[in-house]
Amino acid sequence: MIAYTCLGTNDLERARAFYDALFASIGVGRLMDWGEQGSAWGTDFTRPLFGVLTPYDRRPASAGNGTMVAIACASPAQVDALHARALALGGTDEGAPGPRAEGFYAGYFRDLDGNKLNGFFMAPGAG
Repeated sequence: MIAYTCLGTNDLERARAFYDALFASIGVGRLMDWGEQGSAWGTDFTRPLFGVLTPYDRRPASAGNGTMVAIACASPAQVDALHARALALGGTDEGAPGPRAEGFYAGYFRDLDGNKLNGFFMAPGAG
């Protein structure tokens, strides 16, 4: 149902470097660039993409209260690695990786612009 998600940034080159390194840790690469407007990452164009953009209205980007983007991971170990990589790249911790509900494992963090994300693993049959 969801084709892509976009988050705003006030420093596109810094955001590109953060997400290039973060997503490389789970085997995801940059698929699109729009010059000084933004970039998008994903595994291919048949699956949802993750974009980072400078706001179209040219006003400063801000993190939305209650807004979060969840990144599917292949295992709890991949959640741990993604969370650790985000923090190593300068992101901030919003909740260490661990079980949150039966079959649901997640770690929460904020990117360099304050946008909230999480890496999660849902065990088959959970939910």
